[in-house]
Amino acid sequence: MPLDPQVKDFLNMYNQYQMPALDSIDPKMIRAMEQNSALQQIASQTDIYRVEDRTIPLEDRQIPVRLYTPTDAKIHPALVFYHGGGWVLGSLDSHDELCRKLAREAECVVISVDYRLAPEHPFPAAVWDAYDSLHYIAEHAGEYGIDAEQIAVGGDSAGGNLAAVACIIARDKSGPSVCYQLLFYPSTGNGADTRSYRENSQGYLLTADMMNWFRKCYFEQPDDENHPYASPVLSSDLNGLPPAMIITAEYDPLRDSGAEYARRLQEEGVEVEYLCYDGMIHGFVTMSQLDRTQEAIRQAAARLRQVYQMDV
Repeated sequence: MPLDPQVKDFLNMYNQYQMPALDSIDPKMIRAMEQNSALQQIASQTDIYRVEDRTIPLEDRQIPVRLYTPTDAKIHPALVFYHGGGWVLGSLDSHDELCRKLAREAECVVISVDYRLAPEHPFPAAVWDAYDSLHYIAEHAGEYGIDAEQIAVGGDSAGGNLAAVACIIARDKSGPSVCYQLLFYPSTGNGADTRSYRENSQGYLLTADMMNWFRKCYFEQPDDENHPYASPVLSSDLNGLPPAMIITAEYDPLRDSGAEYARRLQEEGVEVEYLCYDGMIHGFVTMSQLDRTQEAIRQAAARLRQVYQMDV
């Protein structure tokens, strides 16, 4: 299918700008630019009952989180969410609008986790922030106004990677219980060996150069990338993981690795709903100007409501 017309218009504008070589840019500079862009979008944010910033106090570090509460009910189901950005970029603000929409549409508390970023904190720092925050939230469910038996995890891109890995660790450690995983175009590993990587690695927002830069920042050792906590598709055992929805985009270099992860999960008995959005590119669920973005969010939220048994 051809590029969606709205995506094509976006890419025509985006590709006019010549980015300097990523290796020549300090990640902190890109984060500052990204933060300014996110703050400029505040006026268009979705209304929601309450938004609150908190901090998870662990023994050796503190992890900022943002809670999105959709109604005044005392207890809600929850979605623990990890933002994308190649483990180097992204923040609570960059994914604020997406989290607001998911909370409102799914009628759940969304808890967005501001995990540590590379290269200052390379692999596996983000992995343990993802799991430790999930564990803490489940252990303190009452403080967050959530049902400990109805906690899902979700994320996009690198955040989808962290959500998937947090499920694997939770299974291996026998807790906490996760009822569902919602993965938007997740980075699951083995991406460079796929057809989608070869066909879409230039011109569609996420490029091969960007992915190489992200990996260089995140992985200190070459072998780190082959660890199951970095590339969950390489895990020898995916049995017993929670059911999943995996959404990919047609013009995304990560499309086929996401599809492969869905296939691996299904082979090991995990219930998976796999959807590839035609005409879309990597990152599309955070592009609120796209019509199909709203469709994907509504579809994901509808599935979450079913998981939470709200529609029964």
